[in-house]
Amino acid sequence: MTVLTTATLLLAAGVANAADKTDASLLATDPYQLSSHVLDTSMGKGASSVEVKLFKAADDKSETWTLVDTQKTDSNGRIKTFLPREKGNAADKLGKYKLTFATGAYYQAQKKETFYPNVSVEFSISDNTHYHVPITLTQYGYSTYRGN
Repeated sequence: MTVLTTATLLLAAGVANAADKTDASLLATDPYQLSSHVLDTSMGKGASSVEVKLFKAADDKSETWTLVDTQKTDSNGRIKTFLPREKGNAADKLGKYKLTFATGAYYQAQKKETFYPNVSVEFSISDNTHYHVPITLTQYGYSTYRGN
């Protein structure tokens, strides 16, 4: 099975710099490029009010991070509004990112101990598609994957 990204389709259609083009239909149907979800598997539900910070690296080899946004998860443990899409700036969104979840504060509010005071997940955005970066969480472990 071949997966075609928006950038691939634009290149095939003859658009020279597809990374700089933001498809108008993406703006209408998916106004944000990045979302996340924190699922507390010990409770079987989303973790609400978890502070999540989004950082972007200066470049792919850099360990210098710039804070892009800070949000809290909603009542279902979700954040749907990271990296708003704006016409013409798709190439600016490419690069290495890091989400840092304040899991210690989440468990402290429940009067529970945790082994991980923060969970950080690094990932790369390489095209204009939607990225979903969730974590499943317990007091003593976590896991992540690329969702959709």
